[in-house]
Amino acid sequence: MTRVKTNMNRRSFMKASALAGGGMMLSFSWLAGCNPTEEETLAMPKEWFELNSYIKIGDNGVVTLMSPNPEFGSNVKTSMPMILADELGVDWKNVIVAQANFYPERFDRQFTGGSQGIRQGWTPLRTAGATARQMLVMAAAQNWKVPVEEITTDAGTLLHKASGKKSGYGEVASLAATLDVPEEVELKDVKNFNIIGHSKKNVEGQNIVTGKPMFAMDRDEEGMLIAMIAHPPAFGLKVKSVDTNAVKSMPGIRDVFVFETLPDDYERNGFDTTSFTELIAIVGNTTWEVMNAKKALKAEWEEAPDKEVTVAGWRGKETILIPGGIESTDGHKAQMEEMGRKKAQELRRDGDPEGAFKNAAKVIERTYNAPYLAHNCMEPMNCFANVTADKAEVYGPTQAPEFTMQAISACLKIPRENIQINLARMGGGFGQRAYGHHMVEAALISQKVKAPVKMIYTREDDMTYGIYRPTYTATYRAALDENNNLIAFHVKGGGIPEHAVHADRFPAGAVDNYLAEGWALNSNITIGAFRAPRSNFIAGAEQSFLDELAEQAGKDPIDFRLELLERAKNNPVGEDNDYDPDRYAGVLKLVKEKSKWNEKPAGVHRGVSAYFCHNSYVAEVLDLKMEDNMPKVENVYAAVDCGIVVNPDAAVNMGEGAIVDGIGNAFFGELTFIDGVPQKKNFDQYRMIRQKEAPKSIEVHFVQNEHAPTGLGEPLFPPVFAAVANALYQATGKRFYNQPFAQNLDTSELQM
Repeated sequence: MTRVKTNMNRRSFMKASALAGGGMMLSFSWLAGCNPTEEETLAMPKEWFELNSYIKIGDNGVVTLMSPNPEFGSNVKTSMPMILADELGVDWKNVIVAQANFYPERFDRQFTGGSQGIRQGWTPLRTAGATARQMLVMAAAQNWKVPVEEITTDAGTLLHKASGKKSGYGEVASLAATLDVPEEVELKDVKNFNIIGHSKKNVEGQNIVTGKPMFAMDRDEEGMLIAMIAHPPAFGLKVKSVDTNAVKSMPGIRDVFVFETLPDDYERNGFDTTSFTELIAIVGNTTWEVMNAKKALKAEWEEAPDKEVTVAGWRGKETILIPGGIESTDGHKAQMEEMGRKKAQELRRDGDPEGAFKNAAKVIERTYNAPYLAHNCMEPMNCFANVTADKAEVYGPTQAPEFTMQAISACLKIPRENIQINLARMGGGFGQRAYGHHMVEAALISQKVKAPVKMIYTREDDMTYGIYRPTYTATYRAALDENNNLIAFHVKGGGIPEHAVHADRFPAGAVDNYLAEGWALNSNITIGAFRAPRSNFIAGAEQSFLDELAEQAGKDPIDFRLELLERAKNNPVGEDNDYDPDRYAGVLKLVKEKSKWNEKPAGVHRGVSAYFCHNSYVAEVLDLKMEDNMPKVENVYAAVDCGIVVNPDAAVNMGEGAIVDGIGNAFFGELTFIDGVPQKKNFDQYRMIRQKEAPKSIEVHFVQNEHAPTGLGEPLFPPVFAAVANALYQATGKRFYNQPFAQNLDTSELQM
């Protein structure tokens, strides 16, 4: 067993409890499967006893487990409590799962993003469960006057084999709650898990399918007003003037005003968006009345000047220039092409790449491009806020409450301890809801009108506000010797406003002569985290290029990658390679087996791709057929090494969703700008994948090992783009270098 320090004594825990002030949202109780009968469902306890921040045990043995992270479909609200329950040693059918609200004094890392929730919560959650179990054992030992080490637990029952004594957790919970927290506890061996690794149904499943109020949009409170915002119609513009009087006289309208969100002197964090910091608020009695007033609003706009902001982000504190003026994607393309010809920042150098290219028998060079992408969560941004003179309650969809709290406190000028952020379920996130501007806006509007407010974006607001996936480009060069061996590799990537090059990822470490460079251009078109940031582009470019290299070398695409990984394992170049060659090769071998790579069915065109990101390894094989001269994805096979899989069915669901999302974006995803104006504002223009275009079959297979869990929500997304491109090449004989691929399909060239 593994022994860990508990890191919280009784005094500090009680202090944290007092600071938190109580209050939580209990979820649906999954006591006996999907439809528990009255006999199977245990009664709610008369009294609860709190063992630690994550665990409450009722006097009848029912257990409430707190899920600390916000939920947006990745199923952390089920998987995190599963980790707690396994170490606690309870029967899952006796568990109630509750969404914890934002209490940083009590919970670790209440942030859903970066595919790090389970990875970073793994040890703290296990420790919390094991600590509570040990305290229950200590209480039973005290009651029975027997040594602690003689007591065992089984499914919520404490047992003393020598005397035959036993009791339920609920019978000793009151005593256990008064004991000192042990300094260290033992965690289970992996082989003894009986909940982790076994599929459990989504604890919110019944609420979801029966339409229970779970979202901030469902919030309704006496005296609540409806608010909407109007932002400039183009990036690079700001408010010049607005005629508020005409709109204020419309039915049901309470107020119309211009307000500032983030002051110029505010030091921003990495999730404070720079999109539009001066907005127009329209506040009224009903959604319909506010929408009509918004349509009637007459405002004038003017060009915004250059602006510098200080951001304390992941790379430390830096000053960022937000250029003034009006931008267009055609202009961006010209700028990016010019930057691609200039010297860039050197990110990594191994050997003598210039000499290797000079003496190469063959040099291959290809450039890959990708457009801006909109997140397009099914639920547009929204938030409920009730701000009084010295307190604030904010309830809304957010991935990153800690970062949002900073902005709300600074903008309202109310101390953090007087602000409560309550976590609503999110109708999608994909990185967009790491940015809490909607919550800041709702809070400021509530403070101004002195009433509770529900602030709602229209779909057009949501799609034109910003926080897009950046636009990227990357040029790859490879040198082969006379025997078609890869002797040099060069990647030079750029983008607006960041590049996507990960200099220490594969094939770094597998090539003697290697060079990675990057460059970026500033823009007032705001970008942000998008499912698997940076990796979502560079994986497609890199893996498409490796496929083309394999063909030039006369080798099977999977075998070519495995040869490079073998080199990285046995004779690596450099010491900073951030991947494990064995685990990387493992997913390629598994997907080769599961897809029956060497037994391709007739009429099927097949592409492969593999990538490492968010601490996980994924390989995918995609099969497509041509129907009426157009591609149709038939099957996708995925092999994943993400360590221990907590909830297998949920993990498969996440993989399937990422694959479908990737296929849709690869074929159709694109947002363009003319004079700063987004050219697509709703789903009638922004093409999403349709049901008939989804694969007929998706198989997700996991490498079985005992590594601690790593990322899963994002890693299956990046490889899809190259798997599609490589399969399209097999079908058409044409390489695809520019996303989205659908606009590059020439049906006259398709091979049948």
